[in-house]
Amino acid sequence: MLRNLFVVSPPIALVLVGVLLVEPPYFSPADRLPALRLLARGFGSVGSTQPVYAKVEGWAQLPGNIEWGQVISVDPAPDREHIYAFHRSEPPILLFDASGALVQHWGDEMFAWPHGFHVDPDGNLWATDGGRGGEGHQVFKFAPDGQVLMKLGTANMPGESPTNFNGPTDVAVARNGDVFVTDGHVNNRVVKFSSTGKFIKAWGKKGTGPGEFNLPHTIAIDSRGRVFVGDRSNARIQIFDQEGTFLEEWPQFGMPSGIYITADDTIYVADYQKHEALLVGSAKDGSITARIESVIAEGIAVDAVGNIYAGEVSGRTLTKFKKQ
Repeated sequence: MLRNLFVVSPPIALVLVGVLLVEPPYFSPADRLPALRLLARGFGSVGSTQPVYAKVEGWAQLPGNIEWGQVISVDPAPDREHIYAFHRSEPPILLFDASGALVQHWGDEMFAWPHGFHVDPDGNLWATDGGRGGEGHQVFKFAPDGQVLMKLGTANMPGESPTNFNGPTDVAVARNGDVFVTDGHVNNRVVKFSSTGKFIKAWGKKGTGPGEFNLPHTIAIDSRGRVFVGDRSNARIQIFDQEGTFLEEWPQFGMPSGIYITADDTIYVADYQKHEALLVGSAKDGSITARIESVIAEGIAVDAVGNIYAGEVSGRTLTKFKKQ
């Protein structure tokens, strides 16, 4: 409760700090230190009033024969200099170099509704087709040249089974090659497959309790192998082990549409609904260290030097924020 109050009103949080410290205390000594720690995390969640990132106007450049669609997802290439954008137009998969020039594009007429996108540890590309009505509802694995290596789900047959998705939103790949799909725009579950595409298990149903979801929209894996699921309409991140055991939940990142976690466990979250911001923090303890607002984005990624890239759906563009 204290964290939410501070996010809404920083001055009130300062008053609460005073209340915690005055005598006689309104909190017992046993309660005072945890409460102060919670307030300290709240200070991080609000972030500095001084910008730490600068928007680079017109960074991503498209030729005249390609028009921006809704940019739903972004991810860096293995060199973390080139940036992929996945958007709802033809061609849907775009690759930009560090200057913002388009250097590769492909995927024409493959997707009914482009949604999630991920580059795995081996440099292969994964994309989800969120489906439109009865069309789509698949997950694709590509080689970097666009060759299709694997398909998960049955094309044009939405459902909830080991071989059917209904609105798959995102995909993440663990170091051992296991694949995790958030099947979330209609179903409310996480589906796990082996590196060869064999169904292993699924967990989740619609609800608000631990391990339950209301639109699991994005997924990422940290350095410890924990699975972070952006449970968007429940306004939280849920954290699991790779067997689906619930570990904890974090409400401080708002309503996550996109999550990206770097090798050092810095977490980047796009929340266009609650905070209307890009949030930067720690995947180790959930603290928030910076925010960029107002940004209406669903996709988020970061390059090797810490620049942030936001995929904007309503703005229909890929935006770069240069780290200062």
